[in-house]
Amino acid sequence: MFRGINPINLDAKGRMAMPMRYREHIATTCEGRMVATIDTDSRCLLMYTQPEWDVIQSKIEQLSSFNPVTRRIQRLLIGHATDLELDGNGRLLLPATLREYACLEKKIVLLGQGKKFEIWSEDQWLQTRDAYLDEGQDDGVIPEELQSLSL
Repeated sequence: MFRGINPINLDAKGRMAMPMRYREHIATTCEGRMVATIDTDSRCLLMYTQPEWDVIQSKIEQLSSFNPVTRRIQRLLIGHATDLELDGNGRLLLPATLREYACLEKKIVLLGQGKKFEIWSEDQWLQTRDAYLDEGQDDGVIPEELQSLSL
């Protein structure tokens, strides 16, 4: 499971060093193979292990292409999906098209989300995080599926 917030610097070639605490898990579960794609709602990237992505892509492909919303999701998620592989130094090269979409420059944030990571520009993440924190204080309405959760 991937969790936590990890500040990372991209090098001049667009490579990010995967934090050490994730490397062994990635090496054993998918031999260092990952897939990155765009988030359809936020200017960030989603990154999955190859086996996890294969399940998601299969589900996306099963959706009807006649529905304009599902077709949009298929085009965006699968169309932007890019295979990545950890190099010998534990780095992943993020392609320029994905870096441009997510406005990734030198300082980025790797956000663990259980079965996937989100990759944000540091500035975008700080703005988004603050908006989420402020948003949660407005209406106090808790979705029904969360009401039985005890923290």
